[in-house]
Amino acid sequence: MERHEHAVWHALPPDAAAQRLNSPPTGLSAAEAAARLERHGSNRLAPPRRASAWVRFLRQFDNILIYVLIGSAIVTALLGHPVDTAVILGVVLINAVVGFVQEGKAEAALDAIRDMLSLKAVVIRDGHRQEIEAEALVPGDRVLLASGDKVPADLRLLELRNLRVQEAALTGESEPVDKAVAPVDADAPLGDRTGMAYSGTLVTYGQGQGLVVATGQATELGRISTLLEQVGSLSTPLLEQIGRFGHWLTGVILAVAALTGLVGWLRGYHWADMFMAAVGLAVAAIPEGLPAVMTITFAIGVQRMARRNAIVRRLPAVETLGSVTVICSDKTGTLTQNAMTVQSVALADALIAVDGAGYAPDGGFRIGEAALAPHDAPGLTALARAAALCNDAALRHRDGEWLPEGDPTEVALLTLARKAGLPAAQPDWPRLDGIPFESEHRYMATLHATPDGGAVVFVKGAPERLLAMCSHEAGRDGAAPLERARWERHIAELAARGQRVLAVAEKRLPTPPGVLAADTATSGLTLLGLLGIMDPPRPEAIDAVRHCIEAGIRVKMITGDHAATARAIADRLGMGGDGRVLTGAEIEVLSDAELERVVANTDVYARASPEHKLRLVSALQTQGEVVAMTGDGVNDAPALKRADVGVAMGAKGTEAAKEASEVVLADDNFVTIARAVQEGRTIYDNLKKAIVFSLPTNGAQGCVIVAAILFGVALPITPVQVLWVNMVVAVTLALTLAFEPPEADIMRRPPRGRGEALLSGFLAWRVALVSVVQTVGSLGLFLWETAQGGTPEAARTLAVNALVVGQILYLFSSRYIVAPACTVEGFLGNRIALLGVGTLAALQLGFTYLPWMHTLLGTASLPAEDWLLVLGVGLLTFAVVELEKAALRVRLRRERSVGEEDPSEPI
Repeated sequence: MERHEHAVWHALPPDAAAQRLNSPPTGLSAAEAAARLERHGSNRLAPPRRASAWVRFLRQFDNILIYVLIGSAIVTALLGHPVDTAVILGVVLINAVVGFVQEGKAEAALDAIRDMLSLKAVVIRDGHRQEIEAEALVPGDRVLLASGDKVPADLRLLELRNLRVQEAALTGESEPVDKAVAPVDADAPLGDRTGMAYSGTLVTYGQGQGLVVATGQATELGRISTLLEQVGSLSTPLLEQIGRFGHWLTGVILAVAALTGLVGWLRGYHWADMFMAAVGLAVAAIPEGLPAVMTITFAIGVQRMARRNAIVRRLPAVETLGSVTVICSDKTGTLTQNAMTVQSVALADALIAVDGAGYAPDGGFRIGEAALAPHDAPGLTALARAAALCNDAALRHRDGEWLPEGDPTEVALLTLARKAGLPAAQPDWPRLDGIPFESEHRYMATLHATPDGGAVVFVKGAPERLLAMCSHEAGRDGAAPLERARWERHIAELAARGQRVLAVAEKRLPTPPGVLAADTATSGLTLLGLLGIMDPPRPEAIDAVRHCIEAGIRVKMITGDHAATARAIADRLGMGGDGRVLTGAEIEVLSDAELERVVANTDVYARASPEHKLRLVSALQTQGEVVAMTGDGVNDAPALKRADVGVAMGAKGTEAAKEASEVVLADDNFVTIARAVQEGRTIYDNLKKAIVFSLPTNGAQGCVIVAAILFGVALPITPVQVLWVNMVVAVTLALTLAFEPPEADIMRRPPRGRGEALLSGFLAWRVALVSVVQTVGSLGLFLWETAQGGTPEAARTLAVNALVVGQILYLFSSRYIVAPACTVEGFLGNRIALLGVGTLAALQLGFTYLPWMHTLLGTASLPAEDWLLVLGVGLLTFAVVELEKAALRVRLRRERSVGEEDPSEPI
């Protein structure tokens, strides 16, 4: 039996690894492979556990306010009030359906995590090369790799030729990694294990043979998947606020309802009547429309975000973005282009900056701030030609996109040649022979015929290696002796910018030799120049980081790339912090308490593993930060899930990252995050306005019922009428506040605190004031109609319409917390609000005059003159609120005149 459970494969020599797994050079036999497959299981990841449709539907009822309503429905059914029961359950059901449908749409937009393993694998079994399903791979199999293959399992490399593997999805490193068979230190981080090829990564160049050492859940990919399952999800700040508010409100409502029922019973009312009155009071005071308004407000925000290229998978995430205090961002593909680009060219007599980013040949050249035309720098053209010809990659333009084929660094050289004005094909310089890149000799050479009948050898590779091979350097006046010290300074300068340095040289020959010998390519070369290559930051990301900082949000970069590269990108992005780069190795030795102190001031983290990212996010959350994590790789998935809101890249991101996130950016654009923060803050503002608008309806209805019991008169509003008012006002009026535009200063405010109350003291005062005014108006009309000899049905219809019209006029006041609403903009600035008012007016006319509504809701028709009384109550509400706002503005002006802070600006 193979022994491998505790092996550190990257630290073992190839022969030792094969011996430990009992894997002969001829490969496993079919019988042994079948036995190992039975023992280890299929080479695939376990599918994610998903809640069934029924469970997702039942989750919509998990709300304390909904529990109270369901309890009220049960009691009314036992007391023989089927209409009340049906209406209460209808409200609960509608709310659940809205939430369930929206959650289902979000899940459909991003399907379950796709298989990260390749479909096929080429193996050696029974001494023969054969292609099998990747799921059938077992430890001990010998897998053959070629350029373009996805690595099907974790492999210990045995043999290779120029093998490079793109591991960005797993490690976050932007450049393909040159592989070698030699063992490395047992403590080497994942990105430095050059003798390994990991499941889900991509071979970009060369060939190799590897020994399968782990399959399925035992792979690094599977380990991250397991880690992902162990990460618990967090509640969002708003849900925490709603939870606290709901428990507080429910407790107050039930206590008042019970006390009122007890007082009425002590005063001689029948217990059943008092119980129904208490139920009516509870139903009146509970804002049952609020969950629906919340859900629909979120859904509207989701649609707006979708138009801005952000797909929201879980509704509360929209609002959570608005309270984010820290954004932890992956570097590669998130803040950067994920496309290697030549940024600098060093010639013998000039250091040239290259504009543009990505593979599109857009951008020019500069020396300092002065533009440079390629034809004015012959050395630049010669260097670009050599880099393009000593090259095995391709860059094709199709359907408006530039599509790279081959090694990303070589594609970057083709883009440079296009920027320098060279054609895609150069038939006058045909390749005659070549020496491919080998990690041992660290260069690539090609032999070309020249247009004048001669030949030239172009060589590119590691600068230290080429400097040793060069005797001369190219200058304006021809070749000159090599000044090595100057080139070493250039190398140091480019490396300090976080750029990977590549040297390019040539050797002219009078006639083409038959073959290119190594001796010819490695001596007597003329150095053409140096190229500084990096994955540059997105231009728009620089602006987005600045906007986030202005909004009081810290941006921290957490990447698997090297420290120098991370620091250079952070500097160009304008990120703050203490200038320190904390590496994964340093994180390993820090305790949780020490890490919490470090993360407060350090903004750049390099060579970070999935566990490191998870620890960093957790450390920030322990300090009370609301953390958003952005990323695109499998290695980002655990931290994405742990964060308060995970943001994955949609175009270049892995399915694992998308599955773990709440928000997916369809355009992979960091600037969309800044827009999402603005959208989240706007949603919170509008939701708060909706709550402040809706609660007076409940407050007035509850007060009316309490007053009726205390004064010993009939209930002015029945429970079923209460539900009618709550739902129609919530759906037609409160919902229109979700369409309010953002406040002008919304991105200049600091993020709100996680413990901030949903209702400030000032807003609670506003709710109480409006509740009292509406109570006086509605109860007054009920008593007046009763005194005039009107029927209870007519008096209740009058009272309900007084409440509704009062809320209509209060809606316009609610659009501005402090500013006056008596303006054209105040009444006509929100067209959705006007549509809602018209819809509600039509519903109330039906409520008042339709016979079947009389039967269902206990209403009666009103004479035309009664509507003047109803309108008077509405205008009274509007006038009182506007006078209160005017008094508030006077107080604010006085405070500002003495330089005090504004303590009353609630939104």
